[in-house]
Amino acid sequence: MRGADSNGMDGYPQPQPQIPHQQQSVPTHGPIPGPVHGSIPPPFLPHPGLAEPPRSKIRRGTVAMVTAAVLGAGVLGGAAGAYFGSDGASTPFTTISASAQTVSATTPTDVSAVVAKVMPTVVEITTRTSTAQGIGSGVILTSDGRILTNNHVIDGAREITVTFADGKTASAKVVGTDVNADLAVIQADGVSGLTAAVLGDSSQVKVGDEVIAIGSPAGLQGTVTTGIVSALDRDVSIPSESSSRGMRGSANSAANSTVSYKAIQTDASINQGNSGGPLFDTLGRVIGINSAIYSPVSSMDGSAGSVGIGFSIPIDTAKEVVTQIS
Repeated sequence: MRGADSNGMDGYPQPQPQIPHQQQSVPTHGPIPGPVHGSIPPPFLPHPGLAEPPRSKIRRGTVAMVTAAVLGAGVLGGAAGAYFGSDGASTPFTTISASAQTVSATTPTDVSAVVAKVMPTVVEITTRTSTAQGIGSGVILTSDGRILTNNHVIDGAREITVTFADGKTASAKVVGTDVNADLAVIQADGVSGLTAAVLGDSSQVKVGDEVIAIGSPAGLQGTVTTGIVSALDRDVSIPSESSSRGMRGSANSAANSTVSYKAIQTDASINQGNSGGPLFDTLGRVIGINSAIYSPVSSMDGSAGSVGIGFSIPIDTAKEVVTQIS
C-alpha cells in the first residue's frame, strides 16, 4: 500500500486500518453527554516484515495526567499468574491447558449457550479525561475485580468506571500497563464474587475456527458478534496513544511511537467500543483481546466502521504481560 498519495489510487480514498476508538470532546465542567461516534486517531497499517518491536516499557500505578485531548467516549474500539486482592489473599486467574477438550469442526455451535456462560465476564469501561470521555470493553480476570483491557482504552484517564453485565457499576484504578503491547490491567473497587473468564491457549487456534466477540460498540453494552479466525500471526503496527496525541519531550518517545504485535485476524464484527473486549472460542475460553480494525475511512467525515477485518492480541501474549504488570 505504498506509493499512492493520501487519496489512494486514481483519486479514490484508500482504505486504512483503524483503532476502533471513538472520541468526544466534553466540557471540563457539567454533565457528560452520551456516547457518540467521533474523530478517529491517525490510521495504522499492518506491515509485513516488521522489525522486532521495542522491549515493553512497563508503567505501574495510576496513569499520567495529560492536558491534550485523549480518547474519548465511545471506544476504541492468562501460563498462570497470581493476583493479590485488597485483602492480600492470592487470587489466581483461571487458565486452561492445551490438552483441554476441543470441539469437532462438524459439531454445531450453540452460540446462545456460550454467550449465556461468558457474558458475566465481560464489562464496559467508561473513562473521562480533562477534555474527553471514552467507552471501551474489558474482561474479568479475578473474582475480586482485576480486569484486562487495552492500554488505549484507559490511557490518560482521570476517572474510570466499570459497568458489569448485571448493570452494577464500580470505580476503578489502573494497576499497570504495557504501552508497547497495548494492554492494561485495572482494579474495580469494592467488588467480590465476580465471574472470572477462563483464558484459553491461543497457540492452539487455527484458521477457520469459530469465534465470538463481545463488547460495547458505540456504547451498546453486551453486543455479540460471531465469525471465524481469518488469519494468524498478522503483523499489526499502530500509533501509540501518546504519540497520536502529540506528546513530545520524553527520551523514550521515539521508541514508543508505535505499538506492534502479532495478531489474530477475525471477520467477527468489531467496531468502536469493542477494544479491550474478549474474543472467545466455542467453549467460552478467551483466545484474544480485541484491539483494532481495518476500515475504510470516509473522505467526507473521517468516520470508520467494520468491514470484516479485525485484530485481536493473542491471549498467550496477554498472559505474559499480565504477570509482569500486576
